Amino acid sequence: MSNLPIWLTPIWLIATGVTVGALILLLVWLVLRAVNRPAGRAVSQALGEGVLLPLSYFVAGLALLAVLATPTMPWKEAIESLKRLPSVSTVEKTITVEEGSEQELPLVFKSSELQSYSFDSEQEIVVNLEAGKGYADPLLTVEAQTPYKWSPGGMRSREFEGDIEKIFLVNESDQPTQVTMQFERDVEMPEVRVILYSALAIMGLVTVYFLIRWLAPQVSVIASATSKETINQPIFLLLLVGAATLLFVYVWIPYNTFGEDVKMVKTTGMTTIKVFAILMALWTASVTIADEIEGRTALTVLSKPVGRRQFVIGKFLGIAWPIALMFLILGIFFVGLVSFKVVYDARESSKAVPIWQDCYREVIQILPGLLLAFYEAVIMAAISVAVSTRLPMIPNLVICGSIYVLGHLAALIVNSSVGDIVYVRFIGQLLAVILPVLDHFEIEGAIAGSSTAPGIYLLYAAGYSLLYCVVAMLLALILFEDRDLA
Repeated sequence: MSNLPIWLTPIWLIATGVTVGALILLLVWLVLRAVNRPAGRAVSQALGEGVLLPLSYFVAGLALLAVLATPTMPWKEAIESLKRLPSVSTVEKTITVEEGSEQELPLVFKSSELQSYSFDSEQEIVVNLEAGKGYADPLLTVEAQTPYKWSPGGMRSREFEGDIEKIFLVNESDQPTQVTMQFERDVEMPEVRVILYSALAIMGLVTVYFLIRWLAPQVSVIASATSKETINQPIFLLLLVGAATLLFVYVWIPYNTFGEDVKMVKTTGMTTIKVFAILMALWTASVTIADEIEGRTALTVLSKPVGRRQFVIGKFLGIAWPIALMFLILGIFFVGLVSFKVVYDARESSKAVPIWQDCYREVIQILPGLLLAFYEAVIMAAISVAVSTRLPMIPNLVICGSIYVLGHLAALIVNSSVGDIVYVRFIGQLLAVILPVLDHFEIEGAIAGSSTAPGIYLLYAAGYSLLYCVVAMLLALILFEDRDLA
């Protein structure tokens, strides 16, 4: 219990962000209800439909966790850092200091927020915090044509202390000098940014849901009914509990990796969540599309003012929403287990007790991996929807399973020594063009190198995923357009 605040702090930060996002959404709803009462009632009604109801329970659980854990968390530092976020940035200035003079430069910052700073001067200068000190007792000396740089962990100690309001540059040479300074600053608790990201994520998810509901009401009705049916099926809960059980077991398995057990847990856990989500998507596509077509339920739906395009796209979205819900629930649970694993391994290896920032670094590394795994699961769901318009469950599972394997092997075949064979390279490149290159959504290499996927890569991966989903939906519409439903 004494280590509980250490591994719980990263989860508390995420839960706090989700809570803040939910409160903002609640405020927007109250304003909407006051301005347009029918619209407010429509939003309230939507909460009981589709995926929003279980999502509301999930958010309420995180909010309760955030409230209960706050007394033991560094909440004062978090609030102070959040307030300071708009004030911190990289400051770069270039000024000219005349010969034999002292130049005052207003520069307000907290020295504790310094991540690095540097000075570069044509002539030798000294930097002081008080006027008139000159070369007698300088804070630091910058030699001519020799850049002076400080960063954490370097040979030099940080000269600046306390709150700085201005600095003084002294040039006692017989020539003017141009001085270039750079101060890189960040808040004392930069981890609070995850609060903003979590709040934006939950707000963005709900906003997308209501945008689809507003722009395509017929598609939204089918999607809501499909997602509600999927979540209420026993297999959804079975897969959710099964995946959570495996994730829990992974923490206690001795991997014998000489201190790399956390990396093994992260890679194995992300793969488990992805595979279970894909299994749920394949099963749902077969039940809600193939079985409805064979049972002529789809004919009843299409006899209403619903076209085949709305039917197929609505079914796809109705599968994608439960996938997102599964990733949210299992993702938060997995993040907590990874954070705990850091403390657990340190105790089992008789190492020093880690600080909560160590747990946070491990946690923040897997969040992009979970997002990439979600992209991959959505692509497989789109392919499964296209296949389900023509084939029942078993062929669907076989085809999608083959695509999953080949999608991961195509890049490996091309880049391996076997790929030097002309025919093998041609087949590999053909598969890479036709099938989704699922290897793009793997993050094991980044985890092994103790790094994470950059934001621009996540953006490109999202674009690739969206493009392939559009292609899969076009194929589904072509296959379904002339399908005899009678």
